[in-house]
Amino acid sequence: LTKIHDGQTIMFGDWHGEFAADEIIDGMLEKGIKDIHAIAVSAGMPDQGVGKLIREKRVKSLVTTHIALNPLARDQMFAGELDIEFCPQGTWSERIRCGGLGGCLTPTGVGTEVENGKQKLTINGKEYLLEMPLHADVSLIKATKADTAGNLYFHLNSRATNSTMAFAGDFVIAEVEEIVEV
Repeated sequence: LTKIHDGQTIMFGDWHGEFAADEIIDGMLEKGIKDIHAIAVSAGMPDQGVGKLIREKRVKSLVTTHIALNPLARDQMFAGELDIEFCPQGTWSERIRCGGLGGCLTPTGVGTEVENGKQKLTINGKEYLLEMPLHADVSLIKATKADTAGNLYFHLNSRATNSTMAFAGDFVIAEVEEIVEV
């Protein structure tokens, strides 16, 4: 946990609290890490994944697709304690994939309040929004296995956001169930 500090942008590669690096998250709670700028597919649940950090009011902001499974996130948002940027899930995933690029174009949100404050481009007569990439200081992911060279194996849905988030962080910490030879 020496690479994780207060105020960092951290990606959480869980899937609504499932497949979370819970041992690392528990270590963050014990260490007292706070003011986290989180990027996660959802606000998790109060007892799983990034939801545990939200429950303890350690998350300052969250870029996410929804918060429906965590009523504490909703309450903190309405109380002005948690800044939330909602993003359609496909756009959210693409913004992470583009973490090292200049952004991505999407027609999602054109003509709605989603386009407020965003650059709009017209290509071949069709309007697109320029969505800025999502990048993190640290990406926390969970994998089923890792080999001694650092290659990760994901079982079934555990790959959902984890593999993409690994590309979009300056430093990746993977919690694994098993370490094997190359």
